[in-house]
Amino acid sequence: MSTFIHEDMLLQNDFGKMLFHQHAQKMPIIDYHCHLDPKEIYEDKKFRNIVDVWLSGDHYKWRLMRANGVTEDYITGNQPDFAKFQKWAEVVEILLGNPLYHWTHFELKRYFGIDELLGPKTAKMIYTEVNRQLSGLSARKLIELSGIETICTTDDPTDDLQWHALLKKDPKMKTRVLPAFRPDKGLNIELPDFLNWVHSLASIVGYPIENLKTFEQALFDRVKYFHELGCRLSDHALDYVSLEKAGAEEVGLIFERALRKESLSRSEIRKYKGYILVFLGRLYHQYGWVQQYHIGALRNTSTRMYEKLGPDTGFDAINDISFAYPLSELLDSLDQTGELPKTILYTLNPRDFEVAITLMQAFQGDGIPGKIQFGSPWWFLDTMDGMRKHFKALGNNGLLARFIGMLTDSRSFLSYPRHEYFRRVLCDFIGEEVVRGHFPKDETLLGKMVEDICYNNAKKYFML
Repeated sequence: MSTFIHEDMLLQNDFGKMLFHQHAQKMPIIDYHCHLDPKEIYEDKKFRNIVDVWLSGDHYKWRLMRANGVTEDYITGNQPDFAKFQKWAEVVEILLGNPLYHWTHFELKRYFGIDELLGPKTAKMIYTEVNRQLSGLSARKLIELSGIETICTTDDPTDDLQWHALLKKDPKMKTRVLPAFRPDKGLNIELPDFLNWVHSLASIVGYPIENLKTFEQALFDRVKYFHELGCRLSDHALDYVSLEKAGAEEVGLIFERALRKESLSRSEIRKYKGYILVFLGRLYHQYGWVQQYHIGALRNTSTRMYEKLGPDTGFDAINDISFAYPLSELLDSLDQTGELPKTILYTLNPRDFEVAITLMQAFQGDGIPGKIQFGSPWWFLDTMDGMRKHFKALGNNGLLARFIGMLTDSRSFLSYPRHEYFRRVLCDFIGEEVVRGHFPKDETLLGKMVEDICYNNAKKYFML
């Protein structure tokens, strides 16, 4: 009997099968954006069971459990672990059409050799077998099994990066684990925790932050420190893009008002954010970093559940903002002085693919292939349809062959089959274009293109 996850899974044509098995499958993985905990990597975390490694913290799964009527005590509450797993198994059985159905079975197959479909009838057997195997696995072992060459975590500027420093010195750690600079809390001047964050920043740099000048110095010092520990990327969650130009003097007054806990107007908030984004962009350019802009999330939509569980618990959605003009101004402000760093644009709304791609092409140059990138399908678009739309849109208005490929954007050590999923969809897409006569039937040309997208482009782009 053939298994659901078989060697030609998702590959519907012979040329695509050849591209995957001869070219994509062998390439290492550079996971240049994820949310793994470096402490868990350094300490080589052991997992108590499959719920610990698979369901804890995975808001992708939590959303679907809620959609199936599972009560919160079986999701984020205190029900026994097997009871939570059983509820997830009940969801998986009716999950057809959702990428998590594929991800779930890829992960069971790749890490534990399990071919059975997960459902209520197989839940106990799979739970027992996976837990048996997990006793001999750990965070580092899972990374090793996944073929990961480089991992870039996501780190706040106030993080002391002690775990990255220890990993850098650890001769047993073959995978590079590098920090990535995520200064969102320093941009969100309108949020209640901004002042506490500034105090934390002052504590870690060792001097008081009393004005814009010392704030800028602190950001500079943290970028320098991150760079010394191997950081080459920054990341910004731009749920909306706003840029209202203002000079240092005016923004300095706005910053000092925030330190005094005075309320700010929307205009003042936009001026502050625009100024700091340009300041940081110039700083990234100075250090040769890549900046990432994640655009268009509508976060924490349920006030009731946000107050109960906090952020990143499954209550986010796609926003329908317009961002072309302010993003153009932001990129142009950096480009005018020749200080626009390499930039990756991610859009969460699929209607915005062509908006971002056509805009980014206006800022290419400096002799850098693919200097401005259209990032991989993100979050709710991390599907077969999202990937295919991405390939098509980028091919129509850009250079698909220069694309830097996939990432996990995950907190789970079991998430790396998402790279395989992406590579299979990519190879099937290219093979389909060959069958249609849109691409030449040339293994040398298209094999290189696949290998570049899967690995080589990212290695060169991030100078790893």
